[in-house]
Amino acid sequence: MKNRILKTTMAIALTAIMLAGCGQAGNTDNATNQGGTEEQTTSGEAIRIVNGKIEIDNQLKAFAAEYEAKTGQEVVIESLGGGVDINGALKGYLAAGNMPDVFVFGGDGDYETWKDNMADMSDAEWAKHTEFAYKGENGEVVGFPYAIEGYGITYNADVLEQAGVNPEELINADAWKVAFEKIDGMKEELGLQAVASVAAESGQMFWSTGNHIFGYYLSGGLDRADHTYTDMLQNGTIDQARMEEFADFVKVLFDYADPNVLISGTYDDQLALWAQGKAAFIIQGNWIDPSLPDYDVEFNMGIAPLAFTKADMTGILADSPSWWALNKDSNNIEASKEFLNSLALSEEGQRTLVEESGMISPYDNCEIEPLTPLARALQEYVVAGNTYSWGWTKMPDGMAMNATGPVFELYAKGELDRDGFVRMMEKAIAEY
Repeated sequence: MKNRILKTTMAIALTAIMLAGCGQAGNTDNATNQGGTEEQTTSGEAIRIVNGKIEIDNQLKAFAAEYEAKTGQEVVIESLGGGVDINGALKGYLAAGNMPDVFVFGGDGDYETWKDNMADMSDAEWAKHTEFAYKGENGEVVGFPYAIEGYGITYNADVLEQAGVNPEELINADAWKVAFEKIDGMKEELGLQAVASVAAESGQMFWSTGNHIFGYYLSGGLDRADHTYTDMLQNGTIDQARMEEFADFVKVLFDYADPNVLISGTYDDQLALWAQGKAAFIIQGNWIDPSLPDYDVEFNMGIAPLAFTKADMTGILADSPSWWALNKDSNNIEASKEFLNSLALSEEGQRTLVEESGMISPYDNCEIEPLTPLARALQEYVVAGNTYSWGWTKMPDGMAMNATGPVFELYAKGELDRDGFVRMMEKAIAEY
């Protein structure tokens, strides 16, 4: 463990050093704002944005290039993800005096880390058109939302149809267990390598287990305004009965997962297994849509609740996955606001986020419908009002990497039984 931490720390430091000299360039042309009619004067410097969603890197860069062609304002996109400690990289930038103009943050824990570096964007035009902006401790708008995302257990609908499993019935733990058992007995017939594609190695996949799967314990089945279990977590406690029920489900999920992907697989390994039709289920959300063409995926698909409870749970977790903050010490504050306005409110920006990136817009003036399959599936839950909040965004900074994620890895390896998982999770939360 110490060696892993040392290697991770060294990698973060090297990443920060290599990126410390990135992009300050541009020109001083005047142009028309892509998102409206106001004239924008460029700052003479490139706007530098650190994006945390590596899967939309190409789409953002293409939009930035179009924006520069229309306005004269250069925008440099730096995308970090795939297991990179983004907060660690940002702290490296801060120490080097090289903070970006706009940077990603993931929720309450990150807000506490970076709130002194955030500019108030309450007067931005985009802020008038969304209910998903992140607001600071005094009610000021400090976080720019670019999407609504959702996740549960994503399924190959064609496999489920062949197996005679109705995904609409997968709304409680017993139904899931029956489905897993049935499909497991038909793997050869269905051409499957495993029932589920799950990755629990905590070095790279802590966010999938320690944030996303654990997020169902925190808010699955709850009204969006109900923070019961996140409040308990922030006080260092757990609900014993709920955690036991959650542990039982996770054990079943791990038992039917591909063992190699589960123990040592990367995000790419996990995605490839499912996208190539070798697993019926994957624990990922609609953010995998942009990657599916890489695998020539042709099967039908959908998203079902990660319903770990005996009682029915019919919704999925959906929220803004993260936000972009504006660095209060930036020399490009007004230019950055204009770029964000364009990305959020212009037709070109909305097409970038919705059609090309496979996301759902959080902005009320967007009439563009998603084209990708999982975004469409998510939108059905959103339109029906059948969603739960992302309670995991209220976890303290680094908790998934350093506390909850490692517990999932030990459980996946069989080094903990169900009661051991509950005890260690309780201990990890209390100590963190």
